[in-house]
Amino acid sequence: MTDETSTSTNEAAAEATETHADATEAVRRPHDPASVARRLEAILLVVEEPQSLVALATAVGAPVPAVRQAVQALVEDYDGLAGGPRRGFELREVGGGWRLYVRAEHDDLVTEFVNTQAPSRLSQAALETLAVIAYKQPVSRSQVASIRAVNVDSVVRTLLARGLITEVFTDAETGAINYGTTDALLTNLGINSLDELPHISPLLDDGADGFDDLVVR
Repeated sequence: MTDETSTSTNEAAAEATETHADATEAVRRPHDPASVARRLEAILLVVEEPQSLVALATAVGAPVPAVRQAVQALVEDYDGLAGGPRRGFELREVGGGWRLYVRAEHDDLVTEFVNTQAPSRLSQAALETLAVIAYKQPVSRSQVASIRAVNVDSVVRTLLARGLITEVFTDAETGAINYGTTDALLTNLGINSLDELPHISPLLDDGADGFDDLVVR
């Protein structure tokens, strides 16, 4: 083998090694803590219900241990334990899942802000969703979506922002948040209790769309 051939072979081998190293790094890079944490934040900003570590790992395409480490890092960051300021929100574990929440000391501030916003009229979709929650409460978002046969994420956010519904409890097994109506709804309807709502049974077919197990008035 000539020196020239040997040199070419060595260069090709070196290039192949470098390419393999780059490919290995490309696979490894998405799992570094900073990258996983950024992707987690993006997901956590839009979820309506607490998400398990497994669900989060699937969403961001990272191993569960890496997600667990990133979640803990975010908790410490938001709590001001990582050298930065304490945030007005927190990452909290509820019912075996994780979700962002406004800190308790800011609840009154947020409520006051929401109440000062000039509300537009509720859409037909919002009214229908509100009716389902009013008659079937406590009820989860997925149950409402099943009854209406449409996605209700944005509508539920609107009703929460208007103060017409509230989170009643979180299912310990599924982590699903169950919603109910507030006194603000009663005030807007001009009634004193939910017992004064119109009887719904004359308006429904027997066993119609998820209302079959509803105690109708």
